Amino acid sequence: MALNYTFSIIKPDAFNTGKAGKILAHLEAQGFVVKAARVIHMSKTQAEEFYGVHRGRPFFGELVEFMSSAPCMPFVVQKDNAVSALRDAIGATDPAEAAAGTVRKLYAESKGKNAIHASDSDENAVRESRFFFAEVDGL
Repeated sequence: MALNYTFSIIKPDAFNTGKAGKILAHLEAQGFVVKAARVIHMSKTQAEEFYGVHRGRPFFGELVEFMSSAPCMPFVVQKDNAVSALRDAIGATDPAEAAAGTVRKLYAESKGKNAIHASDSDENAVRESRFFFAEVDGL
């Protein structure tokens, strides 16, 4: 059975241009319930650890630099089949390819500055949620 929660981050590009509230409101209007959230400024070490699965890929260094460049907003949302529902709600990585009405179509600047991260599997939702919210029961 699929998890009823998943993890996401409003990335520095969207957070610093005042889009965090709009993104959260957009997701809440689609039935997601925010269970945990905080604003942080990730260190390079935190970003390297969090995105470690991408180590060795050509974009890893740029991703770490970007995610540690300014504040961002990690959060956990709840909804039935949360991982797939959130992936559908945020849209394709490249906003030019994202469906109308998705977070990335509405709020992303580019493939690199795509406004939001979302877990891609139940296993990663658990790992990523615990990375930032170890103190929250049920994650």
